[in-house]
Amino acid sequence: MLRIRHEVNGGPEVLFAEEVDRPEPGAGELLVRVEAVGVTLPTVRKLRGSSEPVPLGGEVAGEVVALGAGVTDFGVGDRVTGLCFADAYAEFAVLGGAMASRIPDGATAVEAVALVRSGLVARGAYEAARPEPGESVLVTAAASAVGTLALQYARAGGAARVVAAVGSADKADFVRGLGADEVVRYGDLGGPYDVILDGVGGDLLGPAVRALATGGRLVAFSSGGGTVEAYELLLRGASLIGFQMRAVALGRPELYHRWLRELWQLRDAGTLRPAVHEEIPLRDAARAHAVIEQRRNLGKVVLVP
Repeated sequence: MLRIRHEVNGGPEVLFAEEVDRPEPGAGELLVRVEAVGVTLPTVRKLRGSSEPVPLGGEVAGEVVALGAGVTDFGVGDRVTGLCFADAYAEFAVLGGAMASRIPDGATAVEAVALVRSGLVARGAYEAARPEPGESVLVTAAASAVGTLALQYARAGGAARVVAAVGSADKADFVRGLGADEVVRYGDLGGPYDVILDGVGGDLLGPAVRALATGGRLVAFSSGGGTVEAYELLLRGASLIGFQMRAVALGRPELYHRWLRELWQLRDAGTLRPAVHEEIPLRDAARAHAVIEQRRNLGKVVLVP
């Protein structure tokens, strides 16, 4: 089978394709014939920034072709999606049964990797902010896979004003089409805002806190890190909240699965529209990484074996 890997860390150029044997699922695992792989910003960042080679993870979607010992919730032939933490960029991938969920009839694998993980993060980050109808909401990284769905959650949740923050002006029309009332650039966030959903972190985190209204809540869910002066929060009586979907999946599985069911219901109702920037052949994984690293994507970048 074809697999993408790397031997040293660096930019997209360190990725290469190789032919390897098909893996075997271990206890509690599924072997999936991969139809689509969602490329994630954390993986792109780790490829360049880690001190040693890191596994290439990502969302995968496809058909179950083999079961490991102890798997009872899925069968061969089921179509599933889930987050794969290693060797996701491949024609066959091993997926933990606890991380898998079924793809409904009528949905494609590309839709699944564009909607499920990004939609769960967007929903969780928005819920963590404790939003009230009539509030103002700012979404940073608004043209990203998570950001596009966070805009739609804010719109559907009754926000009076939804503002999208983007890195370049050429993304403005795209995010307006997904429900943004206004578009701002990172150099001038405007404000004040009752809720900020921050998918950028780093140097933007401080300015985002300063854009909060009195009593505002900022939810940080990116892998970009960043630091905040406590006085800025005290000055506004504001809150900084961290959110990670993995903590919900492991710590509150009943909530995780309820959100998952509701996600597909909202998609069926037309409330959520997953955005796919491009479907890129698996062999061209380096190009997919370059698109994300250069912040050119409008929605999800998907690899297709």
